[in-house]
Amino acid sequence: MKYVEIQQIAHLPPQILTLEKEAIGEGFRFLTRLIAEWHSRANRFDAPGECLMAAYLNQQLIGIGGLSVDPYAENNTARLRRVYVAASSRGKHVGQTLVKALVEHAALRFEILRLSTDTSEGNAFYLHCGFRRSDDVHATHVMLL
Repeated sequence: MKYVEIQQIAHLPPQILTLEKEAIGEGFRFLTRLIAEWHSRANRFDAPGECLMAAYLNQQLIGIGGLSVDPYAENNTARLRRVYVAASSRGKHVGQTLVKALVEHAALRFEILRLSTDTSEGNAFYLHCGFRRSDDVHATHVMLL
C-alpha cells in the first residue's frame, strides 16, 4: 500500500458521504451521527484538546476518527469517537496509523483515553493498538497516556 496521509481537519470532506454509505451498508450508523452532529454544531471536535483526523490515500478519504472530551468522565479524560476505515483499506495499518495519530494528539492534553466498541473486530483492533479492556459502563476500552 502506498503512503497514507493523516491530516487534522477543520471541515468535513465531501468524500465523507461515500464512507458513510459504506458504513451504513455494514450496519454502522456512527458516521451518520458524526455528519448530523457536525451540521447541527453539536460536536465539531473543536474544544481544547479535541480534533478530527482523516486518512487519505492518493487524495481519497479512506478513514476518519475524532477525539473529544469524554462527557462520561472526570477532567483530563478524552474519548476516541467515530473511527472508521474503508473496508478496502483494512488490514493495511490505516486504522492503526489513524489511531496512533489520535493517541499522540490526546497525550498533549489528556491523561486518559477511552472508547466504546460493540464488535469483536473492534475489540481485537483496539487491544492491538494498546488499549486495555474496561468494565466501565461508558467505556469498553481505556488507555493511560
